Amino acid sequence: MAHEHREARLSSPERADAGVGVKRTLAEDLILLLFQPRSGTIAGEGALFDVLGGAALADLGLGGHVRTGTGRLGGLTVEAVAGNPPSDHLLRAIWAYLADKPRGVQTVLAATGPALCEPLLDRLVERGELRRRAGEPHGSIGTPVIEPGDSGRRRTLLGDIRTVLVDGVEPTPRTAALAALLYGSGALPQFEPDIPWTSPVIARAEELKGGTWRAGAAVKAAARTDTSNIVSNAIAAAGLAGPGSG
Repeated sequence: MAHEHREARLSSPERADAGVGVKRTLAEDLILLLFQPRSGTIAGEGALFDVLGGAALADLGLGGHVRTGTGRLGGLTVEAVAGNPPSDHLLRAIWAYLADKPRGVQTVLAATGPALCEPLLDRLVERGELRRRAGEPHGSIGTPVIEPGDSGRRRTLLGDIRTVLVDGVEPTPRTAALAALLYGSGALPQFEPDIPWTSPVIARAEELKGGTWRAGAAVKAAARTDTSNIVSNAIAAAGLAGPGSG
């Protein structure tokens, strides 16, 4: 993986980002879905940084803040659309990183993915979608325990994903990206019985991974294509080898 980058600076969220009516990012919704209420852990840990970075790039693609291209060696590159920064400050930091020059998707994921997890969890805690409490002490330090919040958002998101993967409802581009990235994390088998791990579900997830997003007239075709390309490349970077992975 290429590392010819400077690290994108992703600071902790401002309090102004918290509250009712704030637009959630794809990466926030993805990590909320990956949170497992029974164990208090985040599923898909091995691919987490890549899929979170992919979710952030997908958000930028859906908003028309970035566009994709082809690098010298034929790989997918991403570049910022000049004069169109996103309002969300975590996404804006990635957009500013891409404003320097076009960069390969794997380079962007390596620079941005590892810095996203903690700020995103902080946001979810501030909004009441997750809770932190002091855990059992290890030496002189207690390890925080993450618990479900009471917002109901995770349940709603899971229902949206189920309608797409199980019931065959045509998704919006945003939900398609979220479902594909959830599959790309390798954690989808852990969502039984809510989302059964069956051949039809795997086939549907594979379609979404491949960019079969027919709905979403509100999103320009170019932005939808850019986003599906970003998502499929992020999943490849995460190392999803096939239906049995995870």
